[in-house]
Amino acid sequence: MTGPRLNRVVRNFKCPATGDKYIELRELRGEKVIIFFYPKDDTPGCTTEGQNFRDLHANFRRQNTVILGVSKDSISSHEKFKEKQGFPFDLLSDPDEKLCQQFDVIKEKSLYGRKFMGIERSTFLIDEDGKLREEWRKVNVAGHVDEVLESVKNL
Repeated sequence: MTGPRLNRVVRNFKCPATGDKYIELRELRGEKVIIFFYPKDDTPGCTTEGQNFRDLHANFRRQNTVILGVSKDSISSHEKFKEKQGFPFDLLSDPDEKLCQQFDVIKEKSLYGRKFMGIERSTFLIDEDGKLREEWRKVNVAGHVDEVLESVKNL
């Protein structure tokens, strides 16, 4: 399975989100969209990545950009994570991995010698017309959000 292709329109999706709502990609046309996939709420790398997006959120908004975080965690878990960290953006719940599969972010991972399938930290930039303009896979958290913001500004 492969994810969306660069410079092609991303297939619409609709997912449950924090704030007791659903977010549908096509409703965000006219705005740039950052979708960042992360493995798990309230873990060190995921918390740092979310905090970095939080800290630069105003800069993204000035660029007409919506930020969405996605993991397989429940909405209840997302609500707690969002509140605890003061995230000004929504988190989408994808327990059945449909959105993860659409973006091809489920990969074999290894922890303490045990292999399992999980979300590979990945970020996608979609333009105002719904086209995928940039993707980052196997993301290293340090400096990542600054790089994403720079790409948004250059779009």
